Amino acid sequence: MSTHDSSSASRPRVLVTGASIAGPALAWGLAKSGFDAVLLERSAEPRETGQNIDVRGLGREILTRMGVEEAVLANLTGEDGTRFVDESGRPYAVFPTEEGQDGPTAEVEILRGRLAGILGDVVPADVERRFGDFVVAAEQDATGVDVTFDSGTEERFDLFLVAEGRSSRTRRLLFADETELRDFGVSIAYGTIDRRPDDVDHWDWFTAGRGRVASVRPDNEGTIRASMSFESEPMGFEGLPVEAQLQILRERFRGAGWQTERILDGFDARPDEFYTQRMEQVVMSTWSRGRIALVGDAAWGSGPTGMGTTLSLVGAHILVGELAASPDRPGAAFARYERQMRRYADSAQGLPRGGAKLLHPSSGAGVKAIQTMHRVTASRPVRKFFQANLLTSEKHVPVLAEYPQLRA
Repeated sequence: MSTHDSSSASRPRVLVTGASIAGPALAWGLAKSGFDAVLLERSAEPRETGQNIDVRGLGREILTRMGVEEAVLANLTGEDGTRFVDESGRPYAVFPTEEGQDGPTAEVEILRGRLAGILGDVVPADVERRFGDFVVAAEQDATGVDVTFDSGTEERFDLFLVAEGRSSRTRRLLFADETELRDFGVSIAYGTIDRRPDDVDHWDWFTAGRGRVASVRPDNEGTIRASMSFESEPMGFEGLPVEAQLQILRERFRGAGWQTERILDGFDARPDEFYTQRMEQVVMSTWSRGRIALVGDAAWGSGPTGMGTTLSLVGAHILVGELAASPDRPGAAFARYERQMRRYADSAQGLPRGGAKLLHPSSGAGVKAIQTMHRVTASRPVRKFFQANLLTSEKHVPVLAEYPQLRA
């Protein structure tokens, strides 16, 4: 058992699990606010892979406050906009990037691994970082949380903050009764493929019919990031071995056309960068219990809505700011955090009922209908309204407090 004991520590000791986006943002803020943070990541080393992610709206302010906006802007993927294409690859609806206006392609498009690395680089050196371990049990009382790790060690912390992904193991362990997973009826596969000379710097999106969609988009590493998604009832696809997943994708996308065979061959060639997820929304009745709280996708994630990264950054910033305001009353701080974030997260992450399936039409008539919708929304006057009012779904935006200590 570890000799660490929060009652004897001069600074409140906080365990943060998850070292992607929200975790490093929490660790940075905790260190600047006088907490002793431990940042734990289940993988054996920092995760450098991942797809394009967006930072929109209030998320840009957090990057500025953390002093990383310049570094982020120097590492963008170079995506020039979004094009909806037909089976031959001809674009029929185009959403260009426009300064000061986020479309399907945001002004800030960056690879998840790059952003995680930038955030990790500003975490102070006195923050303890651990890799290759995870929490298997946590028991709390009025003054702290006793945590048991898979490695067999046990430690006591003043607070425990869960900043893991949408399928958070720790949330399932500690908040099963407060959690509902809303299934949207779609499975998604992601991977990296080789870039060809004829590739463009747009996000090209193809609706294939029979509930299938595929896309390719540029990165700034000389490769292409690709995705394939299909409508289905839950069937355990995400839990299968990679070889079985790829075989199912080949069967599902047989005859789909466009670049689907190229994408599948690319996934086969780089299995280490291939992963899948079910499109489902995490719905929780509360984001905290006692001295334990959740933030980011572990609390409210719902798949590729364009707002997940922004919500993680804003949520981490507010959570740390409120904890610093009343470190001896974490319950009150958690309540203030949830009051500020709840409507913001709900409105940004909540897909309309049937929305995911609408994007995956099963019939030829359905494909024609969604192509017509793409054309209409891409026309200039409609596009301006669509991007300003509907696309990012950034509603009920909290008024961000100053939190003077949370400045680079």
